[in-house]
Amino acid sequence: MLISPAPKTQYPSIPMETTAGTVLIMRRSIHTFLQNYHYGTAAALLCFPFSAAILLSQALILPVSPLLPTVHSHLRSLFDAAGFPPSSEFFAILSLKLSQTITSSILVLPFTLSFLLLSKAFIIQALILNHHDYKPPPNPSWRQASDSSFLSVYSSILLTQVCNSLVILSANATCFFLLFLAFTTISPTSLLVLLLLSATAAFVYSIILANALIVCSLALVSSGMDKCGGYLAILKACVLIRGRSATALALAVPVNMALGAAEALFQYRVVRAYYRAQGSLFCVVLEGILIAYLYSIIIVIDTIVGCVLFKSCKRAHQIDQERRNNSNWSVGNIKEEEEDYTSTRATLNILAELA
Repeated sequence: MLISPAPKTQYPSIPMETTAGTVLIMRRSIHTFLQNYHYGTAAALLCFPFSAAILLSQALILPVSPLLPTVHSHLRSLFDAAGFPPSSEFFAILSLKLSQTITSSILVLPFTLSFLLLSKAFIIQALILNHHDYKPPPNPSWRQASDSSFLSVYSSILLTQVCNSLVILSANATCFFLLFLAFTTISPTSLLVLLLLSATAAFVYSIILANALIVCSLALVSSGMDKCGGYLAILKACVLIRGRSATALALAVPVNMALGAAEALFQYRVVRAYYRAQGSLFCVVLEGILIAYLYSIIIVIDTIVGCVLFKSCKRAHQIDQERRNNSNWSVGNIKEEEEDYTSTRATLNILAELA
């Protein structure tokens, strides 16, 4: 797949430790998307089948799928066997939402591994070519080099996506284990204690899962930008995101709100009109296509935000390393000067005694 290099731009580094850094990353991402709108449109078209599949699965296929009651009953049996209180509304909502998420993920898995990752690889490759440090090869076989580079980006993020699934599964298992320890140790008897414990469990579960998701998202971008997939990309994302998780969470909130708004719009304008037979079928289908394309655009912008965040975290990490190395070098010089001064003074004392 041939991707021509866009006009190269170079931006100053972003202050990651301030709220202004979050705004600058979002503004830079929107500017990059508008500057390379033709690449964003192509990536959105690649992502369109995934967006249509996720919207249709949540709105039409999921309520009638026989897989959802099966997954939900297994989760309820697992929660009951773990000793979670059946009267807790938190675990009832959690089991239902987890069942819907698992079922929807299984239904759209082929679209995730193909169209979604292809669109992400396409936009990441376009941003790599747009980077100011990139120099295209001068030989006439540049088309083959671009195609092989795109395939390497896709293979890297495909491997990282599989590892991300295992990480998310491990994060959920860890949360359930902690909840099991908490509820079996405390054994809430009153309604007030049960509500407080459920609220604490919801808060802890949200924090752990949110951090796992932002690490996996950054790892997916890292694997494409550096062409190193698997758990190495996840470890690199953990190192880069350290101390900057608040910025990543602040960037993830508006994107997820936009995705949720698109899903709600699809439910209201398409699913509601379809079941109530309001308007012509052609208009309903056309509106669904437009909403699915909007969903794809948001996914593309989310990928660009991840790339800009990755570059900013990498630059900030390099600056921290340089400062740490300079600090160690200064301390080492001071120690060497003290040792030289001590040895020189001892030599002078010996010479004075001999004289």
